[in-house]
Amino acid sequence: MIQLIPPRPFQPSSNGHAYAAKPSSASSGEFQGVERTDRGRVVVFIDGASLFYAAMQMEIEIDYTRLLSCLVSGGRLIHAHFYTGVDPSNEKQKGFLYWMQCNGYRVVAKELVQSTTGAKKVNLNVEIAVDLVRLAPYCDTMILVSGDGDLTCALDFVNYQGVQTEVVGLRSMISEHLINVADYYTDLATIKQEIQKRHSKEFH
Repeated sequence: MIQLIPPRPFQPSSNGHAYAAKPSSASSGEFQGVERTDRGRVVVFIDGASLFYAAMQMEIEIDYTRLLSCLVSGGRLIHAHFYTGVDPSNEKQKGFLYWMQCNGYRVVAKELVQSTTGAKKVNLNVEIAVDLVRLAPYCDTMILVSGDGDLTCALDFVNYQGVQTEVVGLRSMISEHLINVADYYTDLATIKQEIQKRHSKEFH
């Protein structure tokens, strides 16, 4: 099984390049691209399942090193959290999560549970929400990669603590509520080229 990793003391580091977008109006659905240069101390929260399905929709494989570099442009990365369900029998997934841990990500994992329909699933919204609230005093910007509207209240709370918030997700798969409460929104499709693996091919 994947062991949950407790928080470590914050250690700032420098990073690369990215773009963000800010709503021109909540109702119009149109967004204006904005390059961010004032992020300060940044914490990233990635909903693994949400990003996985978005990548499938875009028919790409995510390069997680390039993803971090892209997201944290103009800021200093404090932590990058990756939340995912795990199958203890999946050796390939274990290898992937070990790689993530060795390359700047803090993996927060829960074992997948089989539902009455036979599907395996897990909900990590509580863990993400708690970390959003818990880490707000220690950063200037929080970047949430998720489309789940259940995280809206936690993100809104963070806003009221004076933290700049950014939401990243595929436009067709993200809650309008998340977009409305965030300071900035980035459509994953607009940074597709920057975050995909170089050898990425279409899924069949």
